[in-house]
Amino acid sequence: MKKATYLLLSGSLLTSGAAMATEEPDYTVLSQMDDFELRRYDKQLVAQTLVSGDQDSASREGFKVLADYIFGNNTSPTGGSSKISMTAPVTMQPNNKKSDSESQKIAMTAPVSMQQNDGEWRVQFTMPSKYTMQTLPKPNNPNITITEVPAQTYGVIKFSGLAGSKKVATKTEELQSWMQTQNLTITGEPELARYNPPWTLPFLRRNEVMIAYRPK
Repeated sequence: MKKATYLLLSGSLLTSGAAMATEEPDYTVLSQMDDFELRRYDKQLVAQTLVSGDQDSASREGFKVLADYIFGNNTSPTGGSSKISMTAPVTMQPNNKKSDSESQKIAMTAPVSMQQNDGEWRVQFTMPSKYTMQTLPKPNNPNITITEVPAQTYGVIKFSGLAGSKKVATKTEELQSWMQTQNLTITGEPELARYNPPWTLPFLRRNEVMIAYRPK
């Protein structure tokens, strides 16, 4: 997908959700200190696909595949079609895991997460909370799978500006160091969460790095 087309697609998804309250995954703030938080997230349904390439190209390809699914390339258990407000954020995470006649439109939700290992990325969209495994439309694309992610706890660092690789690496190190001072046992790879459409001015952007940990 060409970059301009990708931006138009992502922009239309984000704008469709901006007209009403944007849903975010439910979580509880367990503690807070400056830009750091500990959160507990409820379980979520995600649609995911594996893609290869560098961060930018994988992001575009994974987004295109999953956007095709939520725009209607699916089989609804009830028939008909429906637009659903998007959720936020879009997330990216290094991956250490290898591993029907009518369509229903689903507006983009988030997190969209991307997990990478040896050039392979796991791209995920979080499904709206109104869906269950039984009611969620099934993807027609065999490269997309639906997974239920259990409730998890995360350490989080919040920051604004552009989320380039160097800045993300710095924020990841800061978060890891802070979590060590809290005597937390890290259990997951870092995730980059981005909440804003691509045209948002850098100083207005909301970004986060998130790392799963084992509750005490």
